[in-house]
Amino acid sequence: MSKLKKDKIRCSWSTSHELFIPYHDKEWGVPVHSDKKLFELLCLEGAQAGLSWLTILKKRPSYRKAFDNFDFNKVSKYDSKKRERLLKDDGIVRNKLKVNAFIENAKALIQIRKEFGTFDKYIWTFVNGKPIQSGKQPVKTTISEVMSKDLKKRGFKFVGPTVCYAFMQAAGLVNDHTAQCFRARELKG
Repeated sequence: MSKLKKDKIRCSWSTSHELFIPYHDKEWGVPVHSDKKLFELLCLEGAQAGLSWLTILKKRPSYRKAFDNFDFNKVSKYDSKKRERLLKDDGIVRNKLKVNAFIENAKALIQIRKEFGTFDKYIWTFVNGKPIQSGKQPVKTTISEVMSKDLKKRGFKFVGPTVCYAFMQAAGLVNDHTAQCFRARELKG
């Protein structure tokens, strides 16, 4: 990890654990337009509520396995038996409200797709289709508050303004790489 720390200037948070570096360098802040990937990111940011991102990042492979690789069509059909199996899966955070949120979010996403064609089209309207260039890394913004309110109105769970802003950062709706970070310039595009 020490070699990786020295070869490029990165956002300071990304060098605190070896798992953060590849996530920062290859994923965080990269604009996402796949409904499946957007669903995954929104769910995982919700799962993080009250926990550290490192906890969720370590468990991400288990989440992908447990939730059918975030196939929202499959997740939306999970029954009570599947929910009970998920609550016994020690590879994920076994929180009943969060597990139920994934399922409810899948159902809500499907409804959004019926209205907008894709979840991608809907979610990117909050930033007028173009990533916001920020570099400030706040915990929430006016846009994340509006997004949160609209998602909740549509039946989504664990989508408060802070979760929505973390989602916006992860999905590239906002480029919050600091000015000195090598990724800031690359993603300015």
